[in-house]
Order: sequence, then structure tokens, then C-alpha cells
Amino acid sequence: MNQYPWWKNLLIGLVLLLGTVYALPNLYGDEPAVAVSGLSGTHVDTRTLARVQSLLQTHGLPYLRAGLTAKGLLVYFRRAGEQLRARDLLAQTLGEHYNAALALASAEPAWLKAVGAKPMYLGLDLRGGVHFLLEVDMKAALDKAMAEDVDALRRTLRHHRIRYRDVSLRQQRMIRMSFRNVADMDAAERLIAKQFPELLVSSTGATRLHAVLSPAAADAKRRYALEQNLTALRRRVNELGVAAPIIQREGSNRIVVELPGVEDIARAKEILGRTATLEIHMVDSHDSLSQALAGNVPPGTRIYYSRHDQPILLYRHVVYSGDDIINASAGLDPQNNEPVVNITLNGRGAAINARVTRHNVGQRMAVVYVEIRSHLRRNSAGVPLRGPDGHRLRITQKIERVITAPVIREPLAGSFQISGIGSIRQARNLALLLRAGALAAPISIIAERTVGPSLGAANIARGFDATLIGFAAIAIFIAVYYRIFGLIAAIALAFNVVLLVAVLSILQATLTLPGIAGIALTVGMAIDANVLIFERIREELRNRNTPQSAIATGFTKALGTIIDSNMTTLIAGMALFWLGSGSVRGFAVTLCLGILTSLFSAVLVTRALVNLYYGRRRRLAQVAI
Repeated sequence: MNQYPWWKNLLIGLVLLLGTVYALPNLYGDEPAVAVSGLSGTHVDTRTLARVQSLLQTHGLPYLRAGLTAKGLLVYFRRAGEQLRARDLLAQTLGEHYNAALALASAEPAWLKAVGAKPMYLGLDLRGGVHFLLEVDMKAALDKAMAEDVDALRRTLRHHRIRYRDVSLRQQRMIRMSFRNVADMDAAERLIAKQFPELLVSSTGATRLHAVLSPAAADAKRRYALEQNLTALRRRVNELGVAAPIIQREGSNRIVVELPGVEDIARAKEILGRTATLEIHMVDSHDSLSQALAGNVPPGTRIYYSRHDQPILLYRHVVYSGDDIINASAGLDPQNNEPVVNITLNGRGAAINARVTRHNVGQRMAVVYVEIRSHLRRNSAGVPLRGPDGHRLRITQKIERVITAPVIREPLAGSFQISGIGSIRQARNLALLLRAGALAAPISIIAERTVGPSLGAANIARGFDATLIGFAAIAIFIAVYYRIFGLIAAIALAFNVVLLVAVLSILQATLTLPGIAGIALTVGMAIDANVLIFERIREELRNRNTPQSAIATGFTKALGTIIDSNMTTLIAGMALFWLGSGSVRGFAVTLCLGILTSLFSAVLVTRALVNLYYGRRRRLAQVAI
């Protein structure tokens, strides 16, 4: 009556064994390491590993071990100081095709890695790191979108041979168009209505039109700017080599970025907030610079400055921009050992580059670095200022510097090299930004919170102690109150915690402090199912049923109540996950998974242990409950 078939016992035992194996990596902790990965399609192999080991030995940097991984190679160190020195050495000597980043790698043994067992990621509040709250400048996003519409309007009107006097962007994001006659104006109005449905066009004179973005189109462009910034930030964080980052939107114009384990916070801020791209312009070769400096700027040109503040006259027309760049890597020029950035263009950029350079051999082509910096205006107390409409006031600065302006010696194709950057660090940062893509709109950091590693370790210790004390108190109470059945329930409860940790590890979930709270809550709730079962067994014994019959009836008839009570909590947890964000979602994930593992442990594991202890006794006079 109270015996499982052998296959069911074997299946339960196999689940518990696998759960124990996949939960074990979390006991070994982390070791400081340096992760080396390849860029621009470079493959990290045994030769790279041998080169790294040789470099470390030559410079007297001791390391514990080094090995290849799926993403590159990891070198483990005993102390953080050795880790930092090794990262700096490898970053300087490996070259532009490799990226060396700080990492905290699991210290689990090789046999656990061989079966694919990995520890959970630790969140910001447990590992330490930095939390940024970024705000997207939606005004700048709309201004940029309107400027692109102005260029598109000009091209479209020229393509359809509609003569116009002026197409320009005015204040309040309004496009003003003036034409030579009424016929051209009417033709332009019909064309705009057909090809630019997002613009609302109105006539303001005999030959003049005004156009503004429709509210729906403005909302769509705001959403597009936010999504583009999210994508670019994710790429930049991936380039930084951060494990388990959190990058998500908050509201209509804010982005939350959490970088656990980041030690170089200054570089993280520098990379995240920069809106950088490149523009290629042709240099005016008519010796007009002196006239332009005197105030007589030729039409279609503009004065730019190099990073050494030397003036140079460029045509306003952008030959192509950073949007056509598909890859960029930093390195050193073998001829003069100066830092350079190697650029690879997509098909469109390569075709434009080949055509322009073929027709301008002997002329100069300038590479212009464009960066938009935006920060909030603050008063003397550091409080952000707000305008009459309630929005925060910003200071937006556009930086345009000519990096280099070489003479075209021969037609170029889909790749070229930028020199004159300054330092290898600046070259790496520029290459990273170009690879990740420019931000669609400037962003500013409006809140920053740093969590130190020591505080994270203290949070882990407190969370572990809270769970352990709760488990011990429940185990003692249940053992005293239900005797042998209570001891069996305590064993099943321990397996429940192990299974929950194993599932979180298999899913590679990020454990946060609220997640630990979810585990502690699961420990307290999981015992409820055992209480329902044991009280039903007691009731059957009071009704003078035999012990074996009481055990079978107690487990069978309590199952429906157990499922109903856990389903209500599961629905609440799913609602938290669906509607919540950040830490609330972490708590919800742990809670929902804990409910599922507690059902398995309270019903199947407890029943299997009771069967092993009592099920083989044919004549059972009483049970210790």
C-alpha cells in the first residue's frame, strides 16, 4: 500500500542527485580573473593561451591557472592586485584584435564544469558594482529626426524637379518651405502628403508651406530613440565584458543600467554616456580658408577645427557617416607605432567610399569626430533646475573635431585606417563606440549608486544567515511536533532548498537580495504542505484507521488542498513578475520556482522517505506522529 515502484524511487533519487550536483558550484565562490576574448572575428585558441602564459611569466606575474572557455580564455589569480596588473599588461601587449577585461570567475572544480554545472550570477546588491539611472534627451531626438526630414525633403523635391527657394528647420521643430510659384507649392504639398505622411503641412502664404510632426509620429520617434539607445547600450556593455548586466527601460524616457562586478567605474561612465560617431567630409581645396576666417565663408562650406585647434575648411555635405561602419578595432601603426583605428564599412559605405575617392585622387578627405554631450543644469546646491513646463533643463554641447585629413593617394574600398587619435586608450574607446553604434539621442546620468564588494559580501552573509536560521527553527519545531514525520519533512525541506538553487543555477538566473528573501520565504511556506498532510494522517488515526491506511489517505486526500493553496501564491508571483521590474521580478522568479520545487519535495520526496521507513512493515501498530 505504501510502497513506490522501483522506477519511481530511482527517478526521485536521480532528480535529487542532479539537483545536488548542479547546486554545488554555488559553494565554491569566485576568484579574480582576467577574461581575454577576440575582436573583429579573431579566434582565441591554444596559441593565444600559450602567448598569454608566456607574457605573464616573462613579467613575473604569478597566476593560479589558465584555460580556454566558450567565449575566449580565463586566467585565474590569487589576489586582486595581480589581476589588475595582468589586465593592464595584456591590454597593452596583445594588440587591437583582443579584449582583456576584469572578471570574477567561479572557483568550481573541473569535473563540475565538465557536466555544465555553473553558479548563479550575483546581482548588484550581492557582488557590488554600479547602478545608473539614465535619462534620454527626447527634445534632441526630435530635433535630429526633423533635421533628417529636412534633408530628405530637399532630396525628394530635387528628384521630382520641384523648384524651391528654401527648405529649412525653424524653432519649435517646424519646417519652413518657400517656392518660386503656386504650381510648385501645390505639387510639393501633394508630394509631401504622399511620401511624408508623418508631417502635417499647412499653407502660410501664396508660395510658402509649414510642416510639423504629427503627435503620433512624434511619439513613434521618441519610442524609436529609446529602443535604439537600449540596443546601443547593450552592445557597449557587452564590449565592457560585464557578466549578467541589467539594462531596461523605466518609464517613457529613462533607462536603468546595473553593472555587477564593475571595478573601473570611471570608464563605464565614459563609455555609456557618450554619443559619438564619425562623419566623412571633403576638404575645400580652393585656398579659401583665409577668406573664411575673415568672415567670407564660401557657400556649402564650414570651418572645423582639429584637436590641436588648427582651422580647416570642409564642405558641409556628409559623404558617409558612422552608420555605415560595421566594425572598428584599435591598434598600433607598424610604421610609427602610433595608435590607430581600423574601420570596415558596409556595402553602401564601401560603394560611396570607392566612388568618391576614385574621383578625388590628390584631394583631401577629413574624418570628423562628432560627440553630443548632454547634462542637467543644476543650482549651487546640486539640485536639477526645471523649466516652466516642469521638464529638467539641459545643457547640450556638440563637439566636432577633425581627427585626420589625409590626401587621397589612390581609390579606397571598404576599409581604411584613422590615425592621429592621441593614446591607445582613446583609440580603444573610439573603436568600442563605433562598433556598438551611436546613441540615437543624448543621455545624461541623473542618478548613480555604487555598491562596494564588501557591502555585497555582507549582504550575502546576512541573507545566508537569515535562511539558515529560518530553516533551523522550522526543522526543530517540525521535528518536536511531528517526531519521525517531522524529521522526514526537515530532510525534504533541505532537498527543496537544494533543488531551488539548482534550478536557478541551470537557468543562469541573477540572484539579488530580494531573491534571497524569496528563498527564505519559500523555506517557510514549503512546510505548509507537510503540515496539511500530517494533520490529515492524524485525523485518520483518530478515526481508528490502520497506520498504513492513514498514511496513504493522508497523502492522497491532502493533495488537492495543497495544490489549491500553492496555486493562489503562484498566481500572485506571476502577477509580480508580469507587472514588476528589477528587484520585484527577481523576488517573483524565486518565489514561483520555490513553489514548484516545494510541491515536488513536500509530496513526492516526503512520501518516498515515509515509504522507505514505514512502507515495508506489514504489521504496523503505530507511527511516530
